[in-house]
Amino acid sequence: MRVSVFDPHAVIHKGLSSLLPEQGHSVVSQALNGQNAVNIVRESLADLVITEIQMPHVDGIAVLEQLAASDLAIPALVYSADPNPTCVARSVVHGAQDYVLKSEPISHLLRSMNGIGLNERHEPTPLFAQIKSKLEPRNEPKFKPHELTIREFQVWQHLGFGLSNREIAKSLEISVETVKEHVQNILRKLNAKDRTAAAVAVIKEGFV
Repeated sequence: MRVSVFDPHAVIHKGLSSLLPEQGHSVVSQALNGQNAVNIVRESLADLVITEIQMPHVDGIAVLEQLAASDLAIPALVYSADPNPTCVARSVVHGAQDYVLKSEPISHLLRSMNGIGLNERHEPTPLFAQIKSKLEPRNEPKFKPHELTIREFQVWQHLGFGLSNREIAKSLEISVETVKEHVQNILRKLNAKDRTAAAVAVIKEGFV
């Protein structure tokens, strides 16, 4: 595979540039942030994008957004030092196909790369799979907490991951205005003063 890497740390670029050829792959482009990501990927003829989430100026979420909005049908995975569930959830929403932590053995990254880029059987990391499952539109509660509707429950879960209204709308394939309406209903039914309080509640009740 020809791999395009976006990461703010030179040691990651050097490490992957050294490691991947041993596996039959190559790093064909590198950048310290996500500025002009689509042009970089297009010009390097990459088959796979690896991006960190936390980068200066233009972060990894922006890289995913740029790729999703382009005509490039190139898969992307996140290779990050940040285990924050919100980062993982945002990566799911914006099209990442896996989220591998840098604290994990490098074999996890290579397995994910091969599964995604070489169309081999791909089992995402447990962290990614668990959060993606909770964001599925068909994820329904066994009972109705606080008399929430199924859709309100789904929006409530998304709030628990710190997602914006626009990201919730994208994930659930509904309009931003509909999300706003659901959020207001959730706040009323939970007697929560704001979306932060609602997010805290869904975490405390174990739904995220």
